[in-house]
Amino acid sequence: MKKLVLASLFVASLGSFAAMAEELTGYVSDAMCGAKHHEVSEANTKCVNGCIKKGDAVLVVGDKVMKVDADSQAKVKAFAGQNVTVMGSLEGDTVKVNSIEAAK
Repeated sequence: MKKLVLASLFVASLGSFAAMAEELTGYVSDAMCGAKHHEVSEANTKCVNGCIKKGDAVLVVGDKVMKVDADSQAKVKAFAGQNVTVMGSLEGDTVKVNSIEAAK
């Protein structure tokens, strides 16, 4: 019985680590273009701002394109075409944003 309780606590604690806040620094792009736009430039920003109106925002971190959860879309879209630092949680390849600011 004690082993079952300890095993249950261990599994529950692993799940809570996945929900811990993480800091990610990346570039706000749109779902259609994704990693094609991974740095700030006039052309990239113009394209992202046009495409993001028709679809979802994504966060490009290195060469990885991360989805942004539905509740965080408005926060992230405000930074379209910019480098940002995001505090949030990851579930798979989806980011839930707690806070976002221009990267320094």
